[in-house]
Amino acid sequence: MKQTKNVEELQAVARSVRRHIIQMIGEAKSGHPGGSLSAVELVVALYYDVMKHDPANPTWPDRDRFILSKGHAAPVLYSTMALRGYVPEDQLNTLRRLGSIYQGHPDRRFIPSVEASTGSLGVGLSVGLGMAEAARLDGSPTRVYVMLGDGEIQEGQIWEAGMYGAFHKVDNIVAILDYNHIQLDGFVKDIMEIEPIADKWRAFGWNVIELDGHDFPAIQKAFADAEACKGKPTILIAHTIKGKGVSFMENNPKFHGNAPTKEEVALALQEIG
Repeated sequence: MKQTKNVEELQAVARSVRRHIIQMIGEAKSGHPGGSLSAVELVVALYYDVMKHDPANPTWPDRDRFILSKGHAAPVLYSTMALRGYVPEDQLNTLRRLGSIYQGHPDRRFIPSVEASTGSLGVGLSVGLGMAEAARLDGSPTRVYVMLGDGEIQEGQIWEAGMYGAFHKVDNIVAILDYNHIQLDGFVKDIMEIEPIADKWRAFGWNVIELDGHDFPAIQKAFADAEACKGKPTILIAHTIKGKGVSFMENNPKFHGNAPTKEEVALALQEIG
């Protein structure tokens, strides 16, 4: 069920999640550390403070739902779900192994409590809108949260979904843009600039909230303001740092999809504390 945590407790959980991310990807020698680390505070806030959910009853019909549309950041989801009791924490280091439930992208065939199999970029917002509309038809209080990558929103389907959500006034969905400014091949501004991003979403009819995506009080306020908004969907434009928490990974395109070496794992864990 919903469980409010104070900022110090949330920060402690975030450190644990970051340690898991580094260990998992380091052990696998494969994965996406940068975009997993940038999303930590946002995902931790959702699972520990914002969403109504119950690890003991993961199929509770009125639960809130989270979709990690940028599915390559699966380690942040796996580690948070493990700490919340959905999946085994002692198996996290089997990430990307054949037969592991912790595949490179979230997969409902292996983890039924994952709300959607993701990784094909651009589809998560459409899936989330379908869930949100179904909840409204059922008269359910369910709210849906969808995390998008900034490179991902270069996909046309995102904007089709954006038009749909505003036109149908789907106000029980919140999109979360992990705006860390780096995608697979480099900086977003050098590949296909998405600015002025806030103006674009406003023009599409969405309620837009900009925030520091690493500041828990700001995150808590943004989610509260989103829930208070009626008659239109909300997008949180969360300004984040790729590789947050590890100095040599921060704002470094190399660590979008490269695993740290054994030596880098040790340095990263020392920094995280």
